[in-house]
Amino acid sequence: MTDEQRLKEIRAGREEPFLALYREHQGGIFRFALRMCGDAALAEDVVQEVFLNLIRPVNDECSFDSRRGTLTAYLYGIARNLVRVRLRARGRLHPLSDDQPDEALLNGEWREWRELATPQDELVRQETIEAVRQAVLALPEHYREAIILCDLHEMSYQEVASILDCSLGTVRSRLHRGRLLLLDRLRGEMQAGRLRADGERTVNKVI
Repeated sequence: MTDEQRLKEIRAGREEPFLALYREHQGGIFRFALRMCGDAALAEDVVQEVFLNLIRPVNDECSFDSRRGTLTAYLYGIARNLVRVRLRARGRLHPLSDDQPDEALLNGEWREWRELATPQDELVRQETIEAVRQAVLALPEHYREAIILCDLHEMSYQEVASILDCSLGTVRSRLHRGRLLLLDRLRGEMQAGRLRADGERTVNKVI
């Protein structure tokens, strides 16, 4: 079934394709929104609004067009716009709390390492992940989007370009600059003593 067919059936009121699409993308869209704003309640609202957009009548300008990208990119594009509107309305970001784990900040090698880690190693890891969370939230919005989609959601440049409605070169440029800003901020945290110096190995793995 093509993306257009799936969407047509959803808008015709069929529950099964809607639930399948929701299960497939709900978690990723929630994590994207949460990483962008740091507010779990806002992220949940964004998820609900994204999927309501699938069943509402929409005008031609906002409708899905497979020539412009995939249905996944379309959903993330809606989420991106909703997050932007809400951030501007609130005028601020919310820090992520310790009970909101983000294992996507660690690759498989580090998950294996965690099983053998000492309590001191685990403390360093937690400090570093929290530092990365806050550093990502502090990035300018256009760099934050590129970092989250490319590095944390592991999307292709083409997918990200479709979501952000920009060229591949722009995606690469934002990602490169965002990584440099992120690394500079994390190194500043270590120099200021807010992040332990032995966390640098973890920072380098994350970046």
